[in-house]
Amino acid sequence: MPDLDLNIACWNYDRTRPLMDGRVQPEGIKLDINVLRPRYIFPRMLQDQEFHASEMSLASYVILKARDQCPFVGIPVMLSKIFRHDCIYVRPDAGINEPADLRGKRIGLPQYSSTAGVFIKGFMQHEYGVAPREMDYFMGGQDTPAPAPLIPLDLPSDIHLEFIAADKTLEGMLDAGELDALFATYIPNMFLNGSPQIARLFPNFKEVEQDYYQRTGIFPIMHAVVIREDVHREHPWVAASLYKAFSEAKDLAINGLYDSDALGLALPFLLDHVEEAWRTFGTDFWSYGVESNRPALEGLAQYVVDQGLAPRVVSIEELFPAIYS
Repeated sequence: MPDLDLNIACWNYDRTRPLMDGRVQPEGIKLDINVLRPRYIFPRMLQDQEFHASEMSLASYVILKARDQCPFVGIPVMLSKIFRHDCIYVRPDAGINEPADLRGKRIGLPQYSSTAGVFIKGFMQHEYGVAPREMDYFMGGQDTPAPAPLIPLDLPSDIHLEFIAADKTLEGMLDAGELDALFATYIPNMFLNGSPQIARLFPNFKEVEQDYYQRTGIFPIMHAVVIREDVHREHPWVAASLYKAFSEAKDLAINGLYDSDALGLALPFLLDHVEEAWRTFGTDFWSYGVESNRPALEGLAQYVVDQGLAPRVVSIEELFPAIYS
């Protein structure tokens, strides 16, 4: 029987590159990989189910599952993980010196339902006692015109969210004093350019994030992999094949980092970074699968309910049924 033709969209990570260059090939599958930035993949998959499988915003997937409106089956391949304490930016003159000072403030964010935003609002509530309903949100493009919401929003009346004008950006509003803080997806240009109108809420974010992980076990997951439900129904074996292949590709990438013969990345202290990651997370510091990621998954499932995005807390078994079948 010939291999199954399968098109998939994901970004060009070190952990996906072995699939792209052919060093790893999924059993029974001929992959056609579309290399796209996640921000371009998500709307095409969510609105049109354009690909057989793709990288996917974990929050969008969890929300749709909780709403019983999800056309995808998830695979616990955690392509993107990142702590987000470093992504909270404030105006130095806004009187925000600690998380509690965000109460009553005007917060800009690119997507209310983005995984980054959900995790930030989640740890603000569960770590610092600042509930989602205690901040005023302004949604729009960070430095370009506003994108459409990734998923439909029908928020409770006590959550205040406004869409900014089409000719404005969140960075421009922060610079002009129309916002007090920004929950960013990527590092703002005004921060990179040294603007005096922006600063991190947590200048020592690395220490804060390490402490957060040690106390909670949460390494925030941004993106997983999903398969279209119709593809999974017709070819249920595809989930296991892709999971194995993605895992092999990730292991190749991680193993290649600790090599003193020739550094695998252009980071002068790469070996020290790897050893620090081992001390913090253990040897499998970028784990796939469910159990090692359970704290982050269960946290996110609760956060989307807290933030008015989902009607119920979805179970891990619902999120990744292929692993439990």
